[in-house]
Amino acid sequence: MIALKSEADLKLYREAGKIAAEVLTILKDVVKPGANTYDIAKLAEDLIVKKFDAIPSSIGQYGFQFALNSSVNHVVCHGVPARDEILKDGDIVNLDVTVKKHGWIADTSRMYLVGNPSDDAKRLCQVTYECLYKGIAKVKPGNTVGDIGHAIHKHATRNGFNVVREYCGHGIGRKMHEDPEIAHYGKPGRGTILKKGMTFTIEPMINQGAAAIEHLSDDWTVVTKDRKLSAQWEHTVVVTDNGCEILTLRDEERP
Repeated sequence: MIALKSEADLKLYREAGKIAAEVLTILKDVVKPGANTYDIAKLAEDLIVKKFDAIPSSIGQYGFQFALNSSVNHVVCHGVPARDEILKDGDIVNLDVTVKKHGWIADTSRMYLVGNPSDDAKRLCQVTYECLYKGIAKVKPGNTVGDIGHAIHKHATRNGFNVVREYCGHGIGRKMHEDPEIAHYGKPGRGTILKKGMTFTIEPMINQGAAAIEHLSDDWTVVTKDRKLSAQWEHTVVVTDNGCEILTLRDEERP
């Protein structure tokens, strides 16, 4: 059963979303050549706990030990921060944070350009961002999860990229993973019908090369099988009367 959030719920939920958004914005200042992802993750943890009096909900979830995932270049998702993972000029990196406040969990991620990546890398990041918003544009009562996935897949493939199918967006609320699943491919009109009060993530993972992925031996990190670049952006949204509200919207995205 999919839990619908009330306006009273959302009043509290918005605070979790705002914190998650602000953390990703603050991290822009430290994602630069020479930085290591372990220190970035520890900074995120300190921000969430000390600055915002919230909980980094990824710590301890399924045994994970950090406040964020750091996915660099050909890492699709679930990258594990490490002291010896040093960012270098030309890298692209996805940082994915989850924040719990007042019992509600917000999940969001952002791509960062380290120094001056190639034009191809920049284009992948830009098209992936557009894919996220193509999906968000389909969120309104009466539409389906298939409408979201179709819009994302269509935009990615039109631009010569491929969509990872093994991972998807998900319902979210008091638990990190709830129903429904939000695949980033699909057929219009198919799947769960969207209703006011549903909250879920949209988080397309778009590959520069083939869609195929594989898991590394750490049982966390997911990489492209061909080792070409991958990008991802993510927001938590709620279905409203006639569209949706992005709970994790960053100030840099506002009109």
